[in-house]
Amino acid sequence: MPFSVEDLHDLVRLLEQHPEWRPELRRLLLTEEILSLPQVVRELAQEVKLLAEAQRRTEQRLEELALAQRATEQRLEELALAQRATEQRLGELTAAQRDTEQTVGALVRDVAGLKGESLERRYRERAASYFQRILRRIRIVDHQQLGLLLDDAVDSSRLTPEERADLLEADVVLMGLLDGQEVYLVAEVSGIVMAHDVRRARRRAAILEKATGQRAIPAVAGERVLDDRETQEEAAGVWKVLDGRSEPPAA
Repeated sequence: MPFSVEDLHDLVRLLEQHPEWRPELRRLLLTEEILSLPQVVRELAQEVKLLAEAQRRTEQRLEELALAQRATEQRLEELALAQRATEQRLGELTAAQRDTEQTVGALVRDVAGLKGESLERRYRERAASYFQRILRRIRIVDHQQLGLLLDDAVDSSRLTPEERADLLEADVVLMGLLDGQEVYLVAEVSGIVMAHDVRRARRRAAILEKATGQRAIPAVAGERVLDDRETQEEAAGVWKVLDGRSEPPAA
């Protein structure tokens, strides 16, 4: 039969009188999906809560990462500053090292020059002793005497000005007797005698022969002869006065 308004009112009164009937009525009137909505809403609310918590943790982690990133960037900047300071210091040390090397090099050259001058002076001053196995009645030809002699040779076209200048650089020039004949001796002095010293002695002795028309003996003097093949071969053909001891040319 049709359901009237009065029936509805009666139903409402009954439900008010018997509230325990309401769930059953809801079950009859509502679908399963609608009935499950409260549970779905509760579950959704729980998931939203969990998501919100996860979001907070993510944001906290991001903030920690941002702080770590800022700390890393600050550390990198400090390292970059330290690197620049180190490079600047290295540059200063490199420049100081170059200055030191230049100073040491200059000192070495100065000492070598002083040693060379001292050695040359020693062989000139003690020529009568050091060269006595080569010549007798030894006399030193000083720089002024040699210059005048070479001027005459240039004036008479026996020498060129370049040859004159070369011979004037000779370390020791002597005159003496060899087998009763007046001869010259041209010696190059060096702490360690090298091949170029031998060649220079020979060249300058040859120039002196051209200038005077007299024999000029080439010689080298010093502490020792460099022990290499070229120098040994060059030195074999000249007189050597090493540490005051004379050695004749190889036969």
